[in-house]
Order: sequence, then C-alpha cells, then structure tokens
Amino acid sequence: MPETTPKSYLPAIPLDESEHRIVKIESAILKESFPSLLVIRIHTNTGFIGHGETYYAPHAVSAMLHDWMGRRLLGSDPLAIESHWRFLYERAANFGVRGTELRAISAIDLALWDIFGQVTQQPIYRLLGGPVRNCVPVYNSLANPNYGIRPDGSQGWPGYGVFGKPGPLEDSYNFFNNPEELAHELLESGYTAFKTWAFDKPAHEHGGMRISHDDIERALIPLRRVREAVGNKLEIMIDGHGFFMLPAAIRIAEALEEIKPLWIEDIIKMDSIETLANFREKSPVPISASEMLLSRADFADVLNKRAADYIMVDPTWAGGISECIRIAHMAQAYNVPTTTHDCSGPLTLMAGVHINAAVPGCCFQETARAHIKTIYKDLIDDQPQISNGHMALPTKPGLGVKLNPDFFDPSREGYRSSDVT
Repeated sequence: MPETTPKSYLPAIPLDESEHRIVKIESAILKESFPSLLVIRIHTNTGFIGHGETYYAPHAVSAMLHDWMGRRLLGSDPLAIESHWRFLYERAANFGVRGTELRAISAIDLALWDIFGQVTQQPIYRLLGGPVRNCVPVYNSLANPNYGIRPDGSQGWPGYGVFGKPGPLEDSYNFFNNPEELAHELLESGYTAFKTWAFDKPAHEHGGMRISHDDIERALIPLRRVREAVGNKLEIMIDGHGFFMLPAAIRIAEALEEIKPLWIEDIIKMDSIETLANFREKSPVPISASEMLLSRADFADVLNKRAADYIMVDPTWAGGISECIRIAHMAQAYNVPTTTHDCSGPLTLMAGVHINAAVPGCCFQETARAHIKTIYKDLIDDQPQISNGHMALPTKPGLGVKLNPDFFDPSREGYRSSDVT
C-alpha cells in the first residue's frame, strides 16, 4: 500500500482559508559571539517576521529546521500554531523527539507566536489569556560576561559553571571572592534573589561521586558570608548542574539547611525521577526540577511522583511557549509553582516573561545581568529593564523585541535559508 497522509488529521490550514502563509525560513549561528545560539526568522507573504531562538548544538538544529521541518511550514498558515506543534512533535516522536527535534520545535514556536502577536497587535501574554501580574519577579544567575560568549567560535560544553576573573559584572568571581560586596550590589541594583553554583568545584575534582565535609565547608563560606552581610534580604538558589550522585546530594542538602535556600536544583542528574523523589523525601530544603527535563511527559512524571517543590522549564528547550504554558498550568493543578529558565539568549528570556505574565502559578524568571548589560545590546533592539527585583511586562506586539537583522546576512558563515519555490 502506498504511504498516505490522512487529510483529516492535524492538517495545515489551506491557503485559501487564510491570508497569511509562510514563505521563508532563515537561521543563523552567531559564531563570532554566541556560538551555541541559533537564531531564526520566519517570514510571511503579508510582511510579518517572527523571531525565535534555541541554544546548544545549533548546526544540528539548523539542519532539522531546514531539511525536515521546513517541509511542513513553508506555504502553510503561520497562525496554525497548535496544528504545527502537534504535527512536528508527533512525527519526530516516531524516532525520538528529545534534543535536537524539540529545540527546533521550540524555536519555531516562538517565531509563530511572535507572528501571531504582530498580526493581532498584541503582546503574546494577552493572547495566552491576559496578564495576571503587572510585572515579573526575576533573579540573577551569577554568570560572567563571557559565559557562553566565545569570539573564537568554539562552543564549549553545557553545564559547567565557570568561576570568572576580576572585572565588572564578574558575578561568579565576586561571589567566591567578594560575596559581601556582591550581595550589597545586587540589592542596590534591585535584585532580591540570586542563583550560584557553589558546589561545582568539588564536583569537577571528584566527578560528583562523593563530596567531603571539607569540600562542603569550603563551599558554604561565601554563602554564610552573604547571609551575615544582608541576612534574608536576598533569596539564594543553588544550582548543582546535575553533577552529584544521591549520597553526595543528600549530604549537600543537609549542609544547606542553615542557609535556607529558596530551592536547590539539579544536584543530581535527571536520569531517574524515582531517585529524584527519593532525594526530595530526604532533603531538608526545597527541590527544583528542572530545565534538563523536556515536554509534559517528563514533568507529569515529576509531579505524579512528588519529586519536586518547584518546576523549572526552559521555553527554548522544552517545546516553546505552547508547551511551557501547558506544563505551567499542569503544575498549578498540583499546587507546585513554575519558574522559567534562561542563561542563554534574549528571546528565551522574553518568552519566559510572557509565560510568567499569563500563568498565576509562575513565580520567578531567571536572568543573567552579565548578559543583559553586555551582549544583549548586540542581539536585540530593546533591552530588558530590571527594577526592584522585577521586569516590566512587554508592551510591543509579539515577543516585544526583534533580533538584529545583520545576523541574517546570506554571506555569513552558518546562515541558512529556505523558501517557497
């Protein structure tokens, strides 16, 4: 029997039923500045341009976008967002949807929502049901200006917390060397919470299999100094980057009880939700999980097994705005708050802000001021503004920002384009 596609199952809306159709898809890899970041634009015949991004393995995602998924998108209705999402996800699920496929879907989803907002002249959060808050609480991850920024074009490796060097906005370096000064500076800058990788150094030394009491005591020093300097005025989160085995993770959690962190995240790898649930049962401090998880199925498992106190999603890894909204509403049914992850590109941040704006169960957006105050000015046309620990809701249509058009120069290395032929 010849292979056929059922016409009644998730079809793209026929062109004669919509004035808009996708006519071009562009992608670019920012080799000279942010080499793990893939930025995309989707063009319509009516002149709208949607912007999207995703992070890590950009060459693979670009190939998936142009060589496989573009066949579905080109010539179709850009406003059929859910139809496109379900079709691409379910077709990719036949051979394993995690990773490259889901990051490509995420970038596409952002761009289509951006187009929808521009067509309706509304910010995306209004299309998601309207705002439930006037501004979004944020925290600062203690990155450095060169975190992920590699002018030599090398991509580095995911999940290694670097320790930085002296200089402006060297938040990681200052946490380990001048924690009191950093704490006061963050408060003066309007931040009320920060996240740090206080235990990465012993993980690098021992591979996460064990951690000694001496290692823990050394890791606690800057955390104690922050508490002594500003008390509980700053919330503290701890990122373990998934380095530790269960016994070491339990020892870390028990030691952190005195610091009273808002949460600890990814102290163990997300390979086993049963182990995560076991860890949460033994931990005296709240557990967050995790941007390492992808799609509703993963998070449903976490929620059903009562494995986390907070849910953390990344809009450009877990399936875009569409899937993250569904995850956040699902978590709310369990009375588990959702936070949105970003320590990469500016559109990930903007997507998270729209999700936080529209879902009552969301409680925090991650930011990296070392990026916002340095490289973001070269990436987007309008810069995020943090005031009193919050970010104002976007007022412009769609995502609210546009990518630098210079990235989409056909002469650039890493640029690809597909169009209706």
